[in-house]
Amino acid sequence: DGHSQLSAYERKRLKNITENAKFFAALELHKSAARLHQIATKSQSHATKRAKPKKAEDETVRRRSMRLQRVEPSGAPMPEMPAQPEAEEYPQVPAGPLPMIPEDQMENGKLTEELLTTWMRISEVLLVTITNVLMMLSRYQGSLNSMGLSEDNVKKVVKYRVCSMAIHPSESIIFVAAGDKSGQIGLWNASCKSEEGARVFIPHSYSVTCMHFSPCNPAHLLSLSMESLRCGDVTRAVFDEVCRSEENLSSFDFLEENGSTAVVGYWDGGVAVVDRRTPGTSSELSADIGFKRTRTVHVHPVNKQYFIAAGSVDVCIYDVRYLKSNGNKPVSSLKGHTKSVASAYFSPVTGNRVVTVCADDKLRHNCNTGRWLTRFRAIWDPKQEDCFVVGSMARPRQIQVFQDTGKLLHSFYNIDCLSSVCSINVVHPTKNILVGANSSGRLHVF
Repeated sequence: DGHSQLSAYERKRLKNITENAKFFAALELHKSAARLHQIATKSQSHATKRAKPKKAEDETVRRRSMRLQRVEPSGAPMPEMPAQPEAEEYPQVPAGPLPMIPEDQMENGKLTEELLTTWMRISEVLLVTITNVLMMLSRYQGSLNSMGLSEDNVKKVVKYRVCSMAIHPSESIIFVAAGDKSGQIGLWNASCKSEEGARVFIPHSYSVTCMHFSPCNPAHLLSLSMESLRCGDVTRAVFDEVCRSEENLSSFDFLEENGSTAVVGYWDGGVAVVDRRTPGTSSELSADIGFKRTRTVHVHPVNKQYFIAAGSVDVCIYDVRYLKSNGNKPVSSLKGHTKSVASAYFSPVTGNRVVTVCADDKLRHNCNTGRWLTRFRAIWDPKQEDCFVVGSMARPRQIQVFQDTGKLLHSFYNIDCLSSVCSINVVHPTKNILVGANSSGRLHVF
């Protein structure tokens, strides 16, 4: 009653939000604050030391090719190449649940408690009337023009290159999570203007390549690295382990609105289905889809039995109901890519469009970031069915918004506050907020 002007989709969404609000009210999440205080102020260290590498003399002598020995077939030495920076060693994280304790044990426990309590408080669902967020193009461009960047909204949140980000759906506080190449996750309350608004945790051993707040419970932050998929539950102040694999994981997306199941991609080309409700950390199903590499997976926003996978030169849509171990055929294949595909995502409302980023520079857009920058991923603005956001190599450094026709609608830049390439970007689902991340761990909030 009173919502007859809403579409069937909007009425269904309003019903889901109403049910979720009742569910979270029953949980009484605010009572977990005392537990957060207890965990945040623990003095004992839970850090796990990295296992020392074996000494060279203990290893079996292996044959080395003449190329690796830098010797020509004739026996003459090859010319010296410029020295490359050595790979940095990061701490190895143990399997199983991990407490939400910051990287630096000496950090102010009260500030950590305040940050986690803020996350928990803004995750309690508030019942709001759903209105049509899709705007006319002219009005949308006006909203883009009204967004700006200041020094207060730039902060180094993690130590290394940002590989993924997620933004909390709260409309009262800008709360962002960023994952870097070492396994760190930084939580930043960007609405807090003090220097102490961010904390760093280490729930993973390798690059955090994909993160999402749960669609039905934003008190849960799911993050994926090569070795595991974890769920950071702020109500219990712990990073639970959802899935662990000996094969390298690449990305994931939720198959249901309740966030209980997910499709997971593997770097070697396969996919898996994971159910968070079953005991253990194994997947329910592993499937070979014929890819050499799977970089991203994304579930259709309406027909959630379909997901799109991208990698190498392949972009294909599959029906999860018919997945089997081998011999899987796509429902549809999107042809035309001639080089490596970095990502592919359905449009946010209908799923009738797909935007991909490929090293062939289509859209006449320079996507060649080189080895020291995270590869671009074009993401749809959740508030606009036909517009997407992507990083740029152009100068001055900027983040660009395109229409699905290829028309450039807007460029976000600030010569004084943005001087680097923002490969990874995220847009707030209801507010005019854009966050761009660079390869030194710095976040920029427009």
